[in-house]
Amino acid sequence: MAFSSSLRSGRRRKFKSEINVVPYIDVMLVLLIIFMVTPPANNPSVINLPAAEKSALPPDDYIQIQIQPNAEITIGVQGKNSSAQARMPTRSAVIDRLRSMHEEHPDYPVLIAGDKDSKYDDVIQLISEAKKMGINRVGLATK
Repeated sequence: MAFSSSLRSGRRRKFKSEINVVPYIDVMLVLLIIFMVTPPANNPSVINLPAAEKSALPPDDYIQIQIQPNAEITIGVQGKNSSAQARMPTRSAVIDRLRSMHEEHPDYPVLIAGDKDSKYDDVIQLISEAKKMGINRVGLATK
């Protein structure tokens, strides 16, 4: 008996005074995954574009660029001195043709008619290229 009492009194169990954070980390990771997977309440892809009213009459003569949904682009002069529209295979060909038309008619504005289903990037790139050429009057066609 002396043997068993000496073991009990000689070896005391030491308690840890630390907080076990592993369960808290598990809960936080589960919450993080839930918040990442659930979709947001508002849809960021939906935007409300302003409506455009018809402005005054379009200019008498202007350079018109038409962008089709299948990325086909036509360019030509419209108005009193109109010429035939030419289809261009690539954007670089359209830019070269626009540059030559602007040299022939430096006072003509450019009107870009992008189809409703065409890429927004195509329209913006054409506006940017026209501005780089020094064309100050660049407009968008609306219904």
